[in-house]
Amino acid sequence: MQTRVLEIDEKSLKEAKNIILEGGAVAFPTETVYGLGANAFNGKAVENIFRIKGRPNDNPLIVHVHKDYDILSLVSHIPEYAKKLAKEFLPGPLTMVYKSKGTVSSAVSCGLDTLAIRIPSHSGAQQFLKYVNLPIAAPSANLSKHVSPTASEHVYSDLQGKIPLILEGGRCDGGLESTVLDCTGDIPVVLRSGLITREMIESCVGKCGEYAYKDGDKALSPGLKYKHYSPNCRTCLFDSSEIKSALEAYDKERANGIKVALLCDNNTAELAGERVVLKLGETQSEFAANLYYLLREGEKIAELIIAIAPEGRDGIMKSVINRLSKACGSKL
Repeated sequence: MQTRVLEIDEKSLKEAKNIILEGGAVAFPTETVYGLGANAFNGKAVENIFRIKGRPNDNPLIVHVHKDYDILSLVSHIPEYAKKLAKEFLPGPLTMVYKSKGTVSSAVSCGLDTLAIRIPSHSGAQQFLKYVNLPIAAPSANLSKHVSPTASEHVYSDLQGKIPLILEGGRCDGGLESTVLDCTGDIPVVLRSGLITREMIESCVGKCGEYAYKDGDKALSPGLKYKHYSPNCRTCLFDSSEIKSALEAYDKERANGIKVALLCDNNTAELAGERVVLKLGETQSEFAANLYYLLREGEKIAELIIAIAPEGRDGIMKSVINRLSKACGSKL
């Protein structure tokens, strides 16, 4: 199969819709990461996504819809707090989980009686979703467990020959997957952290809980159960208080002939001297936007990425550290 990368226009949208209607899969941009989409009503099309990615079939998917889509055709109830959150944050990087009406394929939610729905803010995503006018089940458009794609070339690298079309939408400016919020109870509960933080949710609707996944639990959201976001090279992670140890580890590995790259914030990079450095930036938003992109860049040039976690664990940093730990959480 030939994989083409096309700019989003009337011609490519028509082709994308035909692929979707025929049960195929199309990669499309969002403000967070690129998604691999298929018709959520078509069980075989949804199951094909799992096969393309090599994704475990107990890891639920998110349904993407355009901003004017009638969500109540898919879910049985939308709580008042969810309506407030939608008004405040949607379209945007927030996925909300509701009780499902069972109208989409059961393969989407892996047997759960809930459905995760997202309305992305990326203009290209909105064009695509509006044109097909269907709920599109979509995980990230990469091979399972590899670093999530924030550019079309990342999708092409992983899925070349596996899908017919990638809609070009530029580099994703958010960089981390959406926050996933359980909206089936009396208060919202964060299942997966993201760019919409718990503090932001609480400022809008008051109380907000946070789910702590335990081994053996059934996955209620993507991103909980399995190792994720890992580059195709060795990795290790040091805390912000362990900069000296990280630099010593870099020098030791280099002395043994290993190609090494440091991944760190700009302030830490100033201490690295002539070492090879992948600079995350200076702000929390820059860390989020650059993390996956730099992990992909790092695997091209290094046999080992030594990551030094930036300081801070509040706000978006909670999500950055979560993804960084999943990608590089081991020690040398």
